Amino acid sequence: MFERFTKDARAVVKGAFALAEGEGVRTVGAEHLLLALLDREGSRASFALAALGLAERREAVRGALRETRRRAGLTRAETDALAGLGIDVAEVVARVEEVHGLGAMSEDVGDLKDLTGRGGRRAGRRPVFGREAKGVLERSLRVALGRRERHIGDEHLLLALTGAPGVVGEVLADHGVTFEGVSRVCPPVHPARSAGS
Repeated sequence: MFERFTKDARAVVKGAFALAEGEGVRTVGAEHLLLALLDREGSRASFALAALGLAERREAVRGALRETRRRAGLTRAETDALAGLGIDVAEVVARVEEVHGLGAMSEDVGDLKDLTGRGGRRAGRRPVFGREAKGVLERSLRVALGRRERHIGDEHLLLALTGAPGVVGEVLADHGVTFEGVSRVCPPVHPARSAGS
């Protein structure tokens, strides 16, 4: 599948790995792909994000992702469902962080310490794609095929992220970035021919 990736899509994947490595986490998540997309300039996805007004709200997106990570990656729907059962996620997070430190419920927090208790990943271990990131890559292929395009560009990664279940899709939708919106401002490079052609 990676042979279909354009230079821009490959740069997003490399950027996602660099972000995960910089955080000292074991897995590259969908949020790393989104953050890497936000860092891009001069590509189809960066154009789409700018056209949809997200270029000016990058920090708000980063903040929303950080806050969600503090809640152990729970979506708003999951938080609301737990509230319906009488569980206040904000209170649980506050108590856990009071005892274990800020960000204690973040995913991959266990990766920050090795068996000796020292901080940081063990030398030589590179992050791998997590389940959500793999799903985004698979959906990007389906999106490209559905648009009858032979390559997978960063715009296909963005389209796949908009439909991603979970936090990243929720954060994008909260900021007005939807599959329909991205498709409108970033149409297929080679639109499919009509049945009458």
